[in-house]
Amino acid sequence: MTGGSGKAGRAVMSGLVDHDFDVVNVDVVPAADGRLHSVRADLTDFGETVGAIRGADAVIHLAAIPAPGIRTIERTFDINVRSTYNVFSAAEVCKVGRVVWASSETVLGLPFGSRHARNLLDPVAAPGHHPQPDYLPIDEAHPVRPHSSYSLSKVLGEDMARQFARWTGIPFIGLRFSAIREPAEYERFPDDWSDPHRGEWNAWSYVDARDVAQACRLAVTADTTGAEVFIVAAADTVMDRPNSELVAECFPSVPLREGTGEHDTLLAIDKARALLGYGPAHSWRDTVAVPAATTGAR
Repeated sequence: MTGGSGKAGRAVMSGLVDHDFDVVNVDVVPAADGRLHSVRADLTDFGETVGAIRGADAVIHLAAIPAPGIRTIERTFDINVRSTYNVFSAAEVCKVGRVVWASSETVLGLPFGSRHARNLLDPVAAPGHHPQPDYLPIDEAHPVRPHSSYSLSKVLGEDMARQFARWTGIPFIGLRFSAIREPAEYERFPDDWSDPHRGEWNAWSYVDARDVAQACRLAVTADTTGAEVFIVAAADTVMDRPNSELVAECFPSVPLREGTGEHDTLLAIDKARALLGYGPAHSWRDTVAVPAATTGAR
């Protein structure tokens, strides 16, 4: 597994070990969990990547610049595309049986609206341009519309996965993770309830790090072929207000599909449920009190 020392990686590594997987962490930073063996490797170097992956039955590739704005747009693109290519190519050389890797919700056109996050997440969009989804909830059929070098690197990763799967016969599974949150972060969710525009950038979505671990574990053993992508999110939104109100205020021209629950996620996880057996086990609603007047079915 690459990137096992990062936010998502720590949860995924722990979850795999708890389910009796033999895991090696490939990262530039050693794993803090004493149960884990770490190998230091620079994945932008193909030789180091092959050396780190050799002997693995499967690879979970999470190592990347994890978001826009951390490095320059050029450096983000270069590191993410090159490391992903090297991992995919090394998987072929080393005859790995399966590759699971981190794509991103941002390929779907995020940030939407996003007057709060535009400078960081959407440097490409013209001033005054406010992207909107074609429909809600968004599913894997939604067009990809990258708005940053980060999201473009993930789109290219999905294209590379399709070609490597065609060349090699190795199954590739790309997981389009929503904003990954740890339980300690849930206490901050109410700070944004007064202004729904703060969370419109990703349709008020999130995913618990422990459910990221579940999705990765299921993807490693899933009965899939070729290259597939899956949206991975929590079952609900981060908001106390119902979806009908949120969409009417922030996306009045975007259709909300019939049958969508008032607090259901607006990044659809139906495909992950059906093909991976994914079922989010964690919600902020289990730990943060919601005023009685705003509660609703999940």
